[in-house]
Amino acid sequence: MATAQHPAAHKVSRGVQPLRAGKGTSFIWRKLHSLLGVIPIGAFLLEHLLSNLEAIHGPAAYGAQVKFLNSLPLVRVLEWTFIFIPILYHAIYGVYIWLRGKSNVVYYPWAGNWLYVSQRWTGLIAFAYILQHVLRQRFMGISLPENPGAAFAKVQQELSNPIMVAVYVIAMIAICWHFAYGIWLFAAKWGITPGETARRRFGWVCVAFGVLLAVMGLASIWAFIGPDYRNAPENVAPAIMQAHVESLPMPHVSH
Repeated sequence: MATAQHPAAHKVSRGVQPLRAGKGTSFIWRKLHSLLGVIPIGAFLLEHLLSNLEAIHGPAAYGAQVKFLNSLPLVRVLEWTFIFIPILYHAIYGVYIWLRGKSNVVYYPWAGNWLYVSQRWTGLIAFAYILQHVLRQRFMGISLPENPGAAFAKVQQELSNPIMVAVYVIAMIAICWHFAYGIWLFAAKWGITPGETARRRFGWVCVAFGVLLAVMGLASIWAFIGPDYRNAPENVAPAIMQAHVESLPMPHVSH
């Protein structure tokens, strides 16, 4: 009597597929996509979080930081070369990878598949948030490069809407998650963390780093909506911002 033949179970690898040559131009585009996510986009995220953290010191400190950033040489060239264009490429090619990729969160509910899906969705949330944030803060309303003293009040006014507070909080957590897991993927795909043990250990480092970034971001949001600076002026005078800069402790140089 013939016996029924059961198809062999499909084996899914837990590992992260490395970026290898020999896959046509997609190898180059994927390499560029992976690299830009860490440098310069990741570097810009760190700078942005640190700059926004100045809000906990008040409107004058925040305005002074905005003034300093906009006084950098060739700042508009730097913006487009190292921020806007890399983010556009990373987002557009990331969506392209997402549409061509496959996940098995239902049939193979392993952590790797859930991480894959969360990375795509957090990336989409991050890109949508960045678009509206740049549009509102950079190109709409009062121009902050010419009026850095109004930076604190402009953000504070936007966050006076509870819906926008929710948007900022969700986006902040999504962005920090996306970047932290992106660093883990970068290290795995570029061969920096070979082996499951190294990846697992580095994964905990990335988790801690992502939590730290999220706490920094949420702290800056609280500075705008908390009670400490509820009556912040609409535009801090340049003299007050300059006085704040001059009051900062300067490093002592011994002779």
